[in-house]
Amino acid sequence: MLRAGRICSGSYARHAVSSLMLAPRCLFSLENPQCSDCKCRRTNQAGDNNTKFLRPHSHGACFSTITDTVLVQARDPSQLALEIENAVDERRFDDAWRAYEKHVHMDGLPRKSVLSKLITGLAESCDAHWLNRSYNVVSHAFEEKHELLGKEPLIYLSLTLARCALPSLAINVVRKLVKMEAYPPVAAWSAIVAHMCQTSTGAFLAADLVMELGYLFQNNRVDPRKKINHPLLSMKPNSFTFNIVLTASLLFGTTRKAEQLLELMPRIGVKPEVNLLIVMARIYERNGRRDEIQKLKRHVDEAYGLSESEFRQFYDCLLSCHLKFGDLDSAVDMVLDMLRKGKNAKRSLEAAKAVLEAVENRKLYFPYGKIEAENSCSSERPLSDSQMLSYVSFFKDNSFARLALEARELLKLLSDKLQEQVGLVKSEHGILHPTETMYAKLVKAFLEADKISALAAFLVKASKEDSPVSVERSFVVQVINACISLGLLEQAHDLLDEMRFSGIRVGSSIYSSLLKAYCKEGQHEDDITALLKDAQQAGIQLDASCYEDLIQSRVSHSNTPGALHLFKELKNSNVMKSGHKEFQTLVQGSDDNEAALTTRLVEEVRSGHTVDHAVHDWNNVIHFFCKKRLMHDAHSALNKMRASGHVPNAQTFHSLITAYAAIGGKYVEVTDLWGEMKVLAGSSSMKFDQELLDSLLYCFVRGGFFLRAMEVIEMMEKSEMFIDKYKYKSLWLKYHRTLYKGKAPKVQTEAQLKRREAAIHFKKWIGLT
Repeated sequence: MLRAGRICSGSYARHAVSSLMLAPRCLFSLENPQCSDCKCRRTNQAGDNNTKFLRPHSHGACFSTITDTVLVQARDPSQLALEIENAVDERRFDDAWRAYEKHVHMDGLPRKSVLSKLITGLAESCDAHWLNRSYNVVSHAFEEKHELLGKEPLIYLSLTLARCALPSLAINVVRKLVKMEAYPPVAAWSAIVAHMCQTSTGAFLAADLVMELGYLFQNNRVDPRKKINHPLLSMKPNSFTFNIVLTASLLFGTTRKAEQLLELMPRIGVKPEVNLLIVMARIYERNGRRDEIQKLKRHVDEAYGLSESEFRQFYDCLLSCHLKFGDLDSAVDMVLDMLRKGKNAKRSLEAAKAVLEAVENRKLYFPYGKIEAENSCSSERPLSDSQMLSYVSFFKDNSFARLALEARELLKLLSDKLQEQVGLVKSEHGILHPTETMYAKLVKAFLEADKISALAAFLVKASKEDSPVSVERSFVVQVINACISLGLLEQAHDLLDEMRFSGIRVGSSIYSSLLKAYCKEGQHEDDITALLKDAQQAGIQLDASCYEDLIQSRVSHSNTPGALHLFKELKNSNVMKSGHKEFQTLVQGSDDNEAALTTRLVEEVRSGHTVDHAVHDWNNVIHFFCKKRLMHDAHSALNKMRASGHVPNAQTFHSLITAYAAIGGKYVEVTDLWGEMKVLAGSSSMKFDQELLDSLLYCFVRGGFFLRAMEVIEMMEKSEMFIDKYKYKSLWLKYHRTLYKGKAPKVQTEAQLKRREAAIHFKKWIGLT
């Protein structure tokens, strides 16, 4: 017995010796395997998990079995810790993991230095399997004894998880750091966020993280004068962090969450950088906040250091908002102003010299051109495993300067991708010009509003400012051609008359195309006659194919004298059969891209996408009341919106739900909105997006409406939307920890039974059962 005691060490030895001392009769009954007084089996069954190795596997020699098991299993914890460290150094992660499991089973978690080495070593592998294992180590240590977790190893693990496209694990590590009060500096967690923001899920989670951390500092609740608060203040989000997350939110379409972040910025005392003004404008444009963009215009015009592309993005936002709200007058004024400035720049010799000098010196119109050229290769190159920082290099960088530089490169990569979405405005040497897409959207808006006279007035003014290479490529010609292609012959004829009255030359192809369209449709004899007369007065020479169609039309309508007259006119005019290019060739797209606007306009109209301009106005009214927490007025506005025949969309409901979530306690009202939303989704084009459903789910979980919560979860999982289970697990533990913990009552209604089952189902879903 004493020999067995010397062999054993640690907790295993103590349990083994105590077990032997508690059962002396067993030691002396080895000769009789059938000893009825042996208590070994009962003693072992009553023991804890650490004494399982004492259980005999047969009715044979009890003492020899115990001794052999002790000799095999008993190990020195310090020796196991050394094995873990050596295996990690030699990248034998399987051996390291087995040694870690033995240590945990025998003596609990290893000491802090060993645990840190295991976490960082597994993270350095950049392998998804070992990264998950490293995260599991952190989760286990956090629950058992979080004092063993080091701040720097956890930051390094979170950074590696974010780099390896595991954003949900990366954000959870940062959340654990905050709970441990081991606050990561903003330079460190900004780099983590920058890597997370390269994916849609990561950008969504990054916005949540910034919001969670920002709430700690809102309304000056952290006193900067107290020395104890300095570590916490070092974690405070800054303008650069907001810039990263807002840019990513724009890129991946979570703009309503981005607007919530914008509202948080002044509450925590963060002032936007100059280039953040452009990101703000783009968020407001996506959400239809035209008044907010108008407020930013003065700041943008007066800002110093904005690049040409940033100005282009801002005016693209402003034009887009004018179109969303159906404000065609403002849109026309902006387009004409661009054309006017472009024309003046072309005519001015001094402006031409300035442009040439700017291009040569690369500093006037392209202030960031050189930097972009130098960094383009590095920013577009994805981060590979070879570029991952080792923990030693990471640990030496105390100020996280390398991570800050890396975050700026990632922000530039996001910004470059965002610039590609600008489609209404282009720039040449610092001069802004409307694109074909802008013209197409504007003309479409005029046609939908049936404002042909206003469209004609715009075309006249644009023709005076624009200077096409040829008449046939002018803006006016392409718009009329598009109307002909779309079958809007009456509108095309009206526009042609307006151009003729205004003295704008349009060329012969327009008349030929319109006449051919009239002939093809038939029953337009009066229009054909009037148009032929106008063409003759304007001195327009029609091509041979047009005459042939006209003659055929006269014959089909039994107008023989008219057909003979046209035939004589064709013969006397000596028109060659090759004539002008037919309109169909223009629509299909010629080699010199002459009909780019025509094609774009035809595609835009045929897309069938229509905008209910009034919905944006109502949404802004409802959003205003929700921000002021005037929910009665918000619902009154919603009722008036419905009464006016306008259907609420996802943005309408998102404003209401987020306001109710901020107020708290209004979960029955949210349930009513959920019912209405489901009805609208089945009967209209309203679509549920991740932001809206996530806001709903938060309200239902917070209020304990688990039947409705499971409905939302089912819808999100069906659409393969990401759900942050960690957030909802924390919400359950905070507000519903003791809910339905006891046995179910014997008597309960069917509704109570359903609520209980839904809550248990939710608890199982978040992993608590």
